[in-house]
Amino acid sequence: MASRSGGDVGVTRRSALAGLTGGLAATSGCLGKIRALVGRNQPTTVSLSIKTRPVDQDPYAIAIARQLSEWFEAAGIRTSIQPITAEELYRQALINHEFDVFVGQFPGPFADPDAFYPLLHSTYSVESGMQNPFGYTNLLLDDLLERQRRETGRQRTETVTRIQRQLVQVCPFLVLGFPNVIRAARTDRFTGWNGVFDPSPVNLLGLNRNDESATRLRATTPDDRPTANLNPLMASHRGPSDITDLLYDTLAYRYRDTLYPWAATNWEWTDKEPLELEVTLREGLRWHDGRRLTASDVAFTYRLLQDTSLGSLSESVPTFRFRGRSSLVESAEAVDDTTVRLQFDDCSRQTARRVFTVPLLPEHVWEDRTDKATVSGVDVGVTTTDALVTSNIEPVGSGPRVQVGDREPDAGARAVRRPLPSTSEETGLPSALSGGPPFEEFELQFVGSDASAVNLVANDEADVTALGVGPDLTSTIGRADDVSLNLERSGAFYFVGFNTRRSPLTNPRFRSTLARLVDRGALSESVFDGYVDPAVSPLSGTAWLPSDLAWEPTNPVTDFLGTGGTVDSERARKAFRAVGYRYNEQQRLLRS
Repeated sequence: MASRSGGDVGVTRRSALAGLTGGLAATSGCLGKIRALVGRNQPTTVSLSIKTRPVDQDPYAIAIARQLSEWFEAAGIRTSIQPITAEELYRQALINHEFDVFVGQFPGPFADPDAFYPLLHSTYSVESGMQNPFGYTNLLLDDLLERQRRETGRQRTETVTRIQRQLVQVCPFLVLGFPNVIRAARTDRFTGWNGVFDPSPVNLLGLNRNDESATRLRATTPDDRPTANLNPLMASHRGPSDITDLLYDTLAYRYRDTLYPWAATNWEWTDKEPLELEVTLREGLRWHDGRRLTASDVAFTYRLLQDTSLGSLSESVPTFRFRGRSSLVESAEAVDDTTVRLQFDDCSRQTARRVFTVPLLPEHVWEDRTDKATVSGVDVGVTTTDALVTSNIEPVGSGPRVQVGDREPDAGARAVRRPLPSTSEETGLPSALSGGPPFEEFELQFVGSDASAVNLVANDEADVTALGVGPDLTSTIGRADDVSLNLERSGAFYFVGFNTRRSPLTNPRFRSTLARLVDRGALSESVFDGYVDPAVSPLSGTAWLPSDLAWEPTNPVTDFLGTGGTVDSERARKAFRAVGYRYNEQQRLLRS
């Protein structure tokens, strides 16, 4: 009995101990799960801020931002809109990289595929300005961008096609379309307005003077930025058509996709490796202050564009503009007063020709602007230089001279004609453009609105609206006497830029799904009143665009997650779930 009882007690004790041990193990496992759950970051909702210019500076951009906000909200993405001035937008988005999404217009035409290089190569992801403002890094794309610089003919065409197809899939930015520029122009004093205000100033040579007393070309604009700052290197003040293009000559100008000599008379490629070029300057070129323009100034220009400190600081400080073109030049030296020798990095002749179109800068003026400068509120990493922040008034160029004189800098500007190449033999330009501009002075005056600009033209106080005006003014222009309505396709496209440095925009699947919330066809009607050519590539309208990326009549790449410009919320949620995202009970998108 006793032994059986003792045995039972032992079994009972062992069972109790085992139960206690199991209970402790279960408790420990439970605590481990709790610790794991508590230690994990709880998912937060996705929110995006959209920055753009205010309605008085760009009515299209703010309208695009509002529509994007509506579409993103329908997909469960919290969205806010921050309209800020052009200068502040440039500072926040393009210098400090403080943005999620920004809406803007590309500052100039995109006719050559090498423009992709500074816009997207990872080398420029930490730089300021329109050098890869999206912070996009992709080694495969880098390789393609470098290859297209070296290649020619069919090989380059195929590489450029691959670049475009990749971009519409990974979406560091979205091309929306090329707006039609609407202008009012008087026909009693001058005619031949079509194409006159394309970025190349040689287009002004195509004007015809009807009235012999019309010696001054009078333009008007509501945008005072062009002459508030006349520094050609300041991207925040420069647009698709800019007055500094008149002030500073280039070695050559592009007219209807052909490059014609201007400050240069000719150029010759040598047979040496690496690629080398000798450029001969036109005789008699002078700066506004009377000093002679020489090959030394040309060589200096390329060195300054590559490093505005000219080696005086611990690291180079490149320009915010012309970075892609100047990066092609390995070295630049003056052979004599009228001959400059340029040696190029690894690129083809076709690509190297892009360097002809940078503005020539006087060495005796800009060599004193290489010191370190401090700009309040601007975080540019290590440093910046005076060359990048000076307002540059009075400017010293070699083109028509702008006279600000005793007037306030923001009151207007007047450009006075100086001697130009006058024969087709000198430039190779078509004979219709060989006689120089049909005016003695160019005057730009500022007003408060598009409507006021149109009224000045209608009242014969101005000849043309220099910048485009809103489509709501087309009827006003049509009713005015001796005034024509001019429509031109702008080479400067509207786009949506994503900061790929910030989550969830770091994820290409997220960006490509976000792109499916954008209906370019609907934007064409609701924002541009039809005065736009929708597109998915910056090279739309050029021979570089592959047929599968042409807009006819809908998006050739992605389908819109809705119909008639309205997002289908259920389809949008399904699309985001398919790429790994979830929603909370309030149907708000959660970060993965």
